[in-house]
Amino acid sequence: MRFKKSISIIAMLISLTTYAQEKLIALTIDSELKDNANAVVRLRETQIEFSSYNKMITKGKRVVTVLNASGRRNVGAHLSYDNEINIKKLGAIIYDALGNEIKKFKKNDFTDESAISSFSLYEDSRVKYLDYTPVSYPYTVEFYYETITNNTAYIPQWMPLQNYYVSTEKSIFKLIYDESVGINKKMNNLGNHDIEEINTPGQLLYIGSNIKAIKPEAYSPRFKDLVPYLQVTLNKFSYEGYTSETNDWKTMGKWMYDELLADRTQLSIKTQDEIKRLINGIQDPIEKAKIVYNYVQENTRYISIQEGIGGIQPILASKVDEVKYGDCKGLTNYTKALLDVVGVESYYTRVYASENNTVDVDKDFVSFVGQTNHVILNIPNEKEDLWLECTSQTSPFNYSANFTDDRDVFVITPEGGKIVHTKEYKTEDNLQSTKAKVSVDVSGNIFSEIKIDSEGTQYGNHNMIENASEKDKKLYYKNYLSDINNLEIVSLSHSNDKEKIVFSETIKIKGNKYASKAGIRLLFAPNMFNKTTNVPPRYTSRKLPFKIERGFTDIDEYEITLPETLEVEALMKPVSIDNQFGSYSASIEKNSENKLVYKRKLILNKGDYKKEDYKAFRDFYLKIVKHDKSKIALKTIQ
Repeated sequence: MRFKKSISIIAMLISLTTYAQEKLIALTIDSELKDNANAVVRLRETQIEFSSYNKMITKGKRVVTVLNASGRRNVGAHLSYDNEINIKKLGAIIYDALGNEIKKFKKNDFTDESAISSFSLYEDSRVKYLDYTPVSYPYTVEFYYETITNNTAYIPQWMPLQNYYVSTEKSIFKLIYDESVGINKKMNNLGNHDIEEINTPGQLLYIGSNIKAIKPEAYSPRFKDLVPYLQVTLNKFSYEGYTSETNDWKTMGKWMYDELLADRTQLSIKTQDEIKRLINGIQDPIEKAKIVYNYVQENTRYISIQEGIGGIQPILASKVDEVKYGDCKGLTNYTKALLDVVGVESYYTRVYASENNTVDVDKDFVSFVGQTNHVILNIPNEKEDLWLECTSQTSPFNYSANFTDDRDVFVITPEGGKIVHTKEYKTEDNLQSTKAKVSVDVSGNIFSEIKIDSEGTQYGNHNMIENASEKDKKLYYKNYLSDINNLEIVSLSHSNDKEKIVFSETIKIKGNKYASKAGIRLLFAPNMFNKTTNVPPRYTSRKLPFKIERGFTDIDEYEITLPETLEVEALMKPVSIDNQFGSYSASIEKNSENKLVYKRKLILNKGDYKKEDYKAFRDFYLKIVKHDKSKIALKTIQ
């Protein structure tokens, strides 16, 4: 990052005016900015002004040249709003490749719809967006807007690079604020990007220039962890009539507990008596919590509700109890209310939920609701804290894998807020064990009973099949066991042990001519049911680091019975590989004259790795695929 604080503001403004005259012509784009780009942000200006802690005026302009059809999604001509945001100005102009105006859109020409209409029962969040179909490429869209609101808790983050396959010529962020109120700010992931910072009392100014597009690569960290972005909050803010400060997480949590969560856990005497009867005679608080969690699962359902105090405050527990539904906030608050009745301590918790990435709340940057998108419930426990996903009707008690696991979250207590790390599912915990008894006949057909037990994160990868239709189950297993020719599924059964959190599958199958015939020999691949076939893509020159979000362990053991008319001619040699990414071993041995035992173990470690390590990682997978395809030779006895 280069800081150019000596630059003249007047000279800069003159430069930007000249630049603005050129930004509409597609032909003036530097060829380097077109590399890996479907669209180029020619100019993005954001100005945010606070006349006081409770009034925010936002003005924005975004000029984007769309190079091809894939770039249309990056136009960004949309504006979210609700009852508290007044849109003062909104419009767009379309230009052709030479900068000639094609069409102009006013505020009423924008399509207006609910921001979350397909998921939400109640909501007040809406979006206006430009619906334009181009006749040719490239074309340029100039989009501008102005809004005013009394809510100052959320200040838009500045990201000079906003998506993959998009370059940025110029991005400008300006924030004007009352010095008596003050701000907190944090710049992240500066790298070697051309970012200018020109800060003066009461004003922030950041300018990003000529930032090249990034092309996604397999196993990359999430996009936001790769690019620069600026976070800003006011020291004192207003939200829906409430006022608070962002001094520290403890203060923020105390305010949320006292102002947003207070007096929202009352329940009727009838419900209190009902839940007390269910736990009558039980002393263990964890057992009480399990009964309460099961009660919530059996008596409520999830429906998104995005209204009220910005969709931040939960609806009353008594209301959830009455209507039997709620969103993550309402159901979590309701579960907490029931636990309060039976004397089990629990805390409302804000988290950034994501299946693909483990995203932490930034413990070093305090902000309203802590950069989160979901609510879960924390039960403090001396041995290990428990975490409840209150929106699921099927999730086991204290199961958070693949959604809210292994990340820093914002726990709200009566004493204030604190950052706590959720359960980490370790490599050895994420176990899939596959055992099978297999019979092979002289034609190479196989008959097998397969038993798969899944735990940890792998439980979550398998248990969704439990409630599928018989047709969908068979389709699932035909895809899962796709390496077996002419697969016939004879029978299926499942067992879901939610106490131990183990999902068990038993599948009986027939496979026609699985082994290939070569004269008097059968060529037979002993890894029939858990074969790795996909190799990470090859890159001539890897640009990005890579990340394995969650590790896992696979253990396979198959007992293979041969007919008396077949004998083993050649077995594969045992193999063992061990490196920083994990380990792999495979072997097959004769257990008796007509029985073979195949054993395989694959461990993949979680971790953050440098781009220079990617080739070795890919080579590791190449070896796994090679050995998983290994065959043995069976010979017909003459």
